[in-house]
Amino acid sequence: MLSAKPRKTRLTAFLIFLFCLACGTEKAAESPAAEKYPHYAAELVRLRRSQIQVDDGDTFSAGRLNIRILGIDTPEIAHPDHGFLKGQPYGREATRYAGKLLDQAEVIEYLPFREDSYGRLLAHVFVDGELFGVKMIEALLAYETVSFYGDNGFPDLARLIQRAAQQAGKPPFMEPHKWRQIHRKRD
Repeated sequence: MLSAKPRKTRLTAFLIFLFCLACGTEKAAESPAAEKYPHYAAELVRLRRSQIQVDDGDTFSAGRLNIRILGIDTPEIAHPDHGFLKGQPYGREATRYAGKLLDQAEVIEYLPFREDSYGRLLAHVFVDGELFGVKMIEALLAYETVSFYGDNGFPDLARLIQRAAQQAGKPPFMEPHKWRQIHRKRD
């Protein structure tokens, strides 16, 4: 007999899948990410590139679905609604690079985790089978957050993110969580 936690996790994943279908996403077919990570094949969802609007380096929307990318934190851009009147150094560069990665990808897929307190879907995102977070770290436009938040049930992906961060070195900007603490509603 299954415990309540696996049932709840499966129910949550199923509800997220139904929500994703309603938002104009689809189950991945001929999935580059599933080829590399076959154990996630059943959970991967493909996005339509035409619906993607980049918010910043680690957040974008696809239709009504807002996705916050797991495992990374990129520099902030000006968000007056969120209390940031000016952006962090490299924030615009991270946003542009995220847009370029998504725009140039043939296949964009995500692996849903859960919704965060802001109503965004936390997910690992893949561009042509490659982990988006790793690409942002390699470009020195993101800090890894696995060491703080844990692997969120994706230990193999978390290891890739941490390895990329070790190999890439420290980005040339303040850690975004520290910058947010200093600059929120003070600008």
